[in-house]
Amino acid sequence: MKKLIYLSLLTLISAISIVACNDDTKDVTDNPDLVAGTGKMTLKFDNVSGNQDLKLDSTKYTNSSGEDFTVSTLNYFISNIKLTRDDGKTYTIPQDSSYFLIRESDPKSQIVTLKQLPEGNYTGIEYIIGVDSLRSVSGIDKRVGALDPSGDPEDGGMYWAWSSGYIFLKLEGVSSKAGSANNKFYYHIGFFGGYDSKTVNNIKTVKLDFAGNKAIVAAGNVPQVRLVGDVQKVFSGPVPISIEKNPSIMFDFTLSSNAANNYKSMFSLGEITQNIAVQ
Repeated sequence: MKKLIYLSLLTLISAISIVACNDDTKDVTDNPDLVAGTGKMTLKFDNVSGNQDLKLDSTKYTNSSGEDFTVSTLNYFISNIKLTRDDGKTYTIPQDSSYFLIRESDPKSQIVTLKQLPEGNYTGIEYIIGVDSLRSVSGIDKRVGALDPSGDPEDGGMYWAWSSGYIFLKLEGVSSKAGSANNKFYYHIGFFGGYDSKTVNNIKTVKLDFAGNKAIVAAGNVPQVRLVGDVQKVFSGPVPISIEKNPSIMFDFTLSSNAANNYKSMFSLGEITQNIAVQ
C-alpha cells in the first residue's frame, strides 16, 4: 500500500512538472523577444525646466520650494533600453550598445541612434537612469566609450573611483539660497547597492507608453522619439529638496535616495517624428 501511494505521488508530481514546463514553453513560444533586424530609431533627449527650455549658465528658474537657481551642468546616463511593439513583443538593445551619457553642454550627445531594430510599430520604451550594477563592476574592457571611468568628477567626470561606481545624474548650478561662499549647489547622485560594502540602490527604471502614438520602424522610415527631461523633478517629488537646506548631495544615502526617487519621474514623451535623416 505504501509503495502504491508513493508511486501515485511520483506520477502526480511528474504530471504537474510536465504541465508547468509546457506552460513555460507556451509563454516563450507565443511571445518571444524580437531578434535584431535592419531598422533604426533615434531618441532625442530634450532637457527643460518646467515649461521653459533648459539653458546653461544664463536663465534663472524657480524650484518647487520657491528658490531661484541657474544650471551650469546637467549630465545623466541612460542604459538598458528596451522597446515594445504594438503586438506586445519587445526588443532589448544589446547591452554593449545600450549605454549613453547625455550632456546638456553637448547637443550631439542628446541624439541617440538605435540600430539593427526589427521592423514594426513601436508603442513604448523602457530604460534605466544610471548604470546597472553588473556593468559597474565589470572589467575595464567592458567600460569604454560613454562608460570610460577616467576623468575627475569635479571636472565633468561621471565615475567615483573610491566606490567603483558611476554618478548616474549630475546637476550643478548657482542659487542665492545656497549657503556656500560661491552660491553653488552640487547634486551628484549614484550608488548601485555597493561593491564591497552595502549602499543604497539608486538605479531607477523609466517606462513610457507612447499614448496611442507609434514609432514606425520600416525600410525607408526612421522615426525620432523626443523624450523630455524636466530638471524641476529633481527638486519636486515624493520628498521635495530645498537648495537652502541641502546645497550639496553626494554621499548621504538618504538624501541621494530622495533625489533619485524624485528624478525617476523626470521624463515624459514629447512627440514622435517619422522619416528623419540619420547621419
